[in-house]
Amino acid sequence: MDQFRRIQTAKSGDIHMVVFKDAKILDDTVLDEIKTELNTLLGDIPGPDVLLDFGNVQFMSSAMLGLLGQLHRKVSGGKGRLKMCNIRPEIFQVFKLTSLDKLFSIHKDAPTALATFT
Repeated sequence: MDQFRRIQTAKSGDIHMVVFKDAKILDDTVLDEIKTELNTLLGDIPGPDVLLDFGNVQFMSSAMLGLLGQLHRKVSGGKGRLKMCNIRPEIFQVFKLTSLDKLFSIHKDAPTALATFT
């Protein structure tokens, strides 16, 4: 059962799927809760495979981009893979402007992203 307030989680095989619940990830309180929940979920798992689903997210702060960078380093440092899906076009533009679209593996939807983990 989902014990988190800001994220919803599931597993597909060894892949941790994370759906952000909030439409707006803007203030530090929400960001801190997301960070805590992701750390609780992934803990000390060496190299987890993680899929982040942004389907509910309409707005997010630049601080969220920093958190995504930290998560990417944690996951890839342990030889895991981090992928993202369901990113709205206006948010994707921010990824492009900051060249994060080259760092992150971004996919149209969850089934497409999950298929790339094989």
